[in-house]
Amino acid sequence: MNIKPLADRVVIKMLEAEETTKSGIVLPGSAKEKPQVAEVKAVGPGTEEVKMEVKVGDKVLISKYAGTEVKIDGEEYTIVKQGDILAIVE
Repeated sequence: MNIKPLADRVVIKMLEAEETTKSGIVLPGSAKEKPQVAEVKAVGPGTEEVKMEVKVGDKVLISKYAGTEVKIDGEEYTIVKQGDILAIVE
């Protein structure tokens, strides 16, 4: 199934958070923070007021609790407004 976001919305897939701390401690699933870095999977057309600045394949930093989580074909995605994207990670 293909997802085509409307207006200034962006479909992202969260990237896995580190499971081991810098000091080598392995974190169980319940202790991990929600990841804030994601990969853009689809981009809406924008609006007259909002020009889309991200493109498919970009890695982005998002607000911690932004967006709506959806599950499609067994994959988990998050749909956010472009305003909830804080930065593009290069």
